Amino acid sequence: MDETERPKPPRRRKPSAGADAPTPDTTADAPKPRARRAIAGPDAAAPRPRARKPVPPAQPQAAAQPASVQAAAAQAPTPVTPEMVPSFARKPVPAPRAPATARPADTSTRSLRVIDWLLGYLPPQHHARVREYLVLMRMDRPVGALLLLWPTWWALWFAANDFPPIGALLVFTLGVFVMRSAGCVINDYADHGWLDANVERTRGRPMAAGRVSKKEALLLFGGLLAFAFVLVLFTNALTIKLSFAGAALAALYPFSKRVTHLAQVVLGAAFGWSIPMAFAAVTNSLPPLCWLLFLANVLFSVVYDTEYAMVDRDDDLRVGAKSTAILFGDADRVIIGVLMATFLVAMLLAGTRSGLHWPYFVGLTGAAGLFGWQQWLIRERARDACFAAFRNNNLVGLLLWLGLLFALAIR
Repeated sequence: MDETERPKPPRRRKPSAGADAPTPDTTADAPKPRARRAIAGPDAAAPRPRARKPVPPAQPQAAAQPASVQAAAAQAPTPVTPEMVPSFARKPVPAPRAPATARPADTSTRSLRVIDWLLGYLPPQHHARVREYLVLMRMDRPVGALLLLWPTWWALWFAANDFPPIGALLVFTLGVFVMRSAGCVINDYADHGWLDANVERTRGRPMAAGRVSKKEALLLFGGLLAFAFVLVLFTNALTIKLSFAGAALAALYPFSKRVTHLAQVVLGAAFGWSIPMAFAAVTNSLPPLCWLLFLANVLFSVVYDTEYAMVDRDDDLRVGAKSTAILFGDADRVIIGVLMATFLVAMLLAGTRSGLHWPYFVGLTGAAGLFGWQQWLIRERARDACFAAFRNNNLVGLLLWLGLLFALAIR
């Protein structure tokens, strides 16, 4: 045999699938792990990190509730909302309070401009406070003071039967504005919480809006009364005694509207008390003509204050205030017409009793025409029209005083 020829190894036979067959080694076929790439040096590129997807935060899982709890929750009643309550069962919602604005809704813009002009002469740090006090005293609405001034001047001219003494004229003219301001302050003190804050027209008043406190109002009321009493000291003893009754009537009126529908009659007595005081100051007596004029002024006050109350009638009914506008109801225009006619008859009797000439009766005729115009204004009982009718009574008082003035001048 040649040395170069080597014998072939014997073939291996495949193992049979029997029980004695050995278990194949599976590790040989398993994939080998990749060897990490060696870093060649400091200049070798670093491996780029893989971008990871953001993992959302795990949501808290509600704890599994027992079947009995779930069944009870399903049978629980539905919560009641305000819309589900019938309208008749809902509680009334109180009217919102007024914002702390510096101007009430019924303020005269022209008068407020005059007040601001006068306040320009005061130090700036006192402007806001003094302005609130003047608005509380209704200096921004002089029509109310004029409605008190005309009957006072009627009484002075009738009592003197000529031009009255200058001293009495000055005292009573100034006293009208002082006492009217005092009456307005105590009126707002009595009404600011339960009435003014719930009435659309009066929510912006200083006390109702919270810009003036109760203590400030009482101090202001006391100061005005003291000033009015100093003025009365320049008259005689009879006038001084009558002044106490006048102050009591002024303080009584604001509280009368809580207990009686005839608060306007109380107001007429308070406003008209200047008439006997004027006769007492000029003649030192109280003749029948004095009480005839007093009665006429009570009628006149009920006329214009009922028209004024018609502006707030709906709000007064809701709040619970009383007035002749509510008392008269649907017959308000008829009753106001009767009161107007009675007032004109009383003033006619006063003119004839004093022997006055034709200018007075011309003024009386003009007043009757203005009353007719007021009846036309209030025919539909609209708020603005009723307020215009109330303001129109200022011209009624002016015409009667002018007629009286010229009738006495041509004697």
